[in-house]
Amino acid sequence: MAIDFNPSRGATLGVEWELQLVDAATRRLRQDAREVLAALPSQGVPPSSGALHAPGASGQAGKLRHELMASTVEAVTDVCQTVAEAQRDLAATVDALRAVAEPRGLTLACTGTHPISDWRDAETSPTQRYSDLVERMQWLARRIQTFGVHVHVGITDRAKVIPIVNALAGYLPHFLALTASSPFWSGDDTGLASTRAVVFGQLPTAGPPHLLDDWRAFEDYMDTLLRAGTIRSIKEVWWDIRPHPEFGTVEIRMFDGIPTLREVGMATALCQSLVTLFDQQLDRGYTLPRPAAWVVRDNKWRATRYGLDALVITDDSGHTAPLRDEVYELVAELEPVAARLGCADELKIAGEVLEHGAPYERQRAIRAGGGALEDVVDAAILELAEDRFVTRGEATRAGN
Repeated sequence: MAIDFNPSRGATLGVEWELQLVDAATRRLRQDAREVLAALPSQGVPPSSGALHAPGASGQAGKLRHELMASTVEAVTDVCQTVAEAQRDLAATVDALRAVAEPRGLTLACTGTHPISDWRDAETSPTQRYSDLVERMQWLARRIQTFGVHVHVGITDRAKVIPIVNALAGYLPHFLALTASSPFWSGDDTGLASTRAVVFGQLPTAGPPHLLDDWRAFEDYMDTLLRAGTIRSIKEVWWDIRPHPEFGTVEIRMFDGIPTLREVGMATALCQSLVTLFDQQLDRGYTLPRPAAWVVRDNKWRATRYGLDALVITDDSGHTAPLRDEVYELVAELEPVAARLGCADELKIAGEVLEHGAPYERQRAIRAGGGALEDVVDAAILELAEDRFVTRGEATRAGN
């Protein structure tokens, strides 16, 4: 089968931010997305749409979507040129959502899983697409009460897409560890930095991308999956990094739910800078790195389990290095690219994460300091509302 790719004009950006609807009193998830979205004026895009917001749709309300679970509202951006533009876009949309949510006793947060809500209490959104998914996947889909951030970066030439996807696969642990925010599941500490990576990764077509040779190989593989009945459309391939032919992008889906807009900017800057670097290297005739599939899988697990404390595999021979050091070196390597793109300040937030802790570390610090899981939820709410890291001892239950 031939799959058309709509090339982008440079390394443009689109960001999708999945937000939790949290009851302000109980601190548990509320399954109220339908009512919240219905209350927004000029809801211009059907709730079943999974696409990025198209420029010119109807205002902020058109940038808010249903997701699989009714506890989730997804904020999406227009096509943006810079990280700062994407952040402004998201900020305005979140403000519009908050204006409708707060009078209903709802507040907003974003972590990869909710620390105390039980997935068994979740309700699916009222769309045929999601009903079909649950019917086919059953328990695997019913328990996906998880939250993430997806970053699209534009690609100018179809021939570049697969080499860039392959090269980006080597950075799955960097993407995940910097944003891992789901150590708790239904009230328990799982011992993982990212429980979301495991829960969502169990879907048959989720997980690390298949490392293919070129676009033709991608077309042949999608054709095989369709012929076998594994998928009904290529949109059902939920790889951690995947081509998005309709948008003309590579979509990085490895990030856990990100608590602050500052960290969303960091993740977006990291993606735009890496893709731009690889794009430039291809223009200069370089062959991009293509890690072994076993290294990609193993490194994703290591970041899932240990976060920034992981020892990651650095070559096909099995040599390892501390992931914290690898992240530090990556940020230093990307600084000149980020400066040219105008996102150097956003990229530097990675240094703050290394210093003050990734979200999973900040959450566990609250528990280690004697806080309850409700305090962890409070911290996530505060981090989103004030766009800053909440340190140990700051998180106290509202009203105390």
